Amino acid sequence: MLTLDKELFLLINGLNAEWADTIMSHVSYKLTWVPLYVILLVPLYKQMGMKLFGALLAVGFLIVVADQTSVHLFKDVFKRLRPCHEPELQGLVHLVNNKCGGQFGFLSSHATNTFALATFLSLLMRGSYRWLPVILFVWALLNMYSRVYLGVHYPGDVLAGAIYGSGLGFLVFRGYVYFQQKLGSSG
Repeated sequence: MLTLDKELFLLINGLNAEWADTIMSHVSYKLTWVPLYVILLVPLYKQMGMKLFGALLAVGFLIVVADQTSVHLFKDVFKRLRPCHEPELQGLVHLVNNKCGGQFGFLSSHATNTFALATFLSLLMRGSYRWLPVILFVWALLNMYSRVYLGVHYPGDVLAGAIYGSGLGFLVFRGYVYFQQKLGSSG
């Protein structure tokens, strides 16, 4: 599996072009996603009204949990080198703007965070805006691809992050629904 992961990494990372470097760098590192978040507030507010505050608290909790556990339960435990730090791959990795990140890459915090958020918001808004999950998961997949393209994660790192993040998004959504029901029945 690890050999296949490295081969797939080299294939994806090797499909680089100068124009794509800029795009993938913006996808992964710049604040290009802030407008998406702001735009999402409109349908969220339309559907939820003042309950939006509780949903935003749940989102904040979700991102903190996703980000911190991806580091402390995975990266700090498995200690799998990022491809850009892997001695065996020196000279083979296309690295954009010399950005490599921390030493360890399993599992991807970017993939964990984006898939956690995409899952939570898709569940929260299901039935109201059928286009929303498509946009959110295309965004998450693009972010996931960018991490491999940029040379900072293996495909397995981002795939594991996507699965873990989706699971966290689902669990936090279930907790959110439970607390909303409890608050509704006690009011």
